[in-house]
Amino acid sequence: MRAVFKTGGKQYRVEQGAVISVEKCLAAVGDRIEVGPLLLFQNDDQVIIDADQLKDSKAVCEVIRQGRAKKIVVFKKKRRKNYRKTQGHRQSFTRLKVVGIVSGQAADTEAPPQSLTAN
Repeated sequence: MRAVFKTGGKQYRVEQGAVISVEKCLAAVGDRIEVGPLLLFQNDDQVIIDADQLKDSKAVCEVIRQGRAKKIVVFKKKRRKNYRKTQGHRQSFTRLKVVGIVSGQAADTEAPPQSLTAN
């Protein structure tokens, strides 16, 4: 079972048990969140891409880690103008583990997860 969902302006293709890093979302480590609706759902030989059929579908994910990536150096320069600027940037991320992919009305989770809307 595979799915494609959108969060943080990016699309992610996931399977059950996959671990992915997404843009930072407001959830504590150990929380379960729902990411949906899905953009694509594939189950064996069946592929669903119709938005009306996928409006109730979602991916249930567990937050494994909140963190920040390694620092990158941003260097700006204008030649012959004596302008130089050096900055650093560390992007925040949330690492998610896909617990399940729910298609339609069959939602079976222990605790009601938080909802994460697509940006």
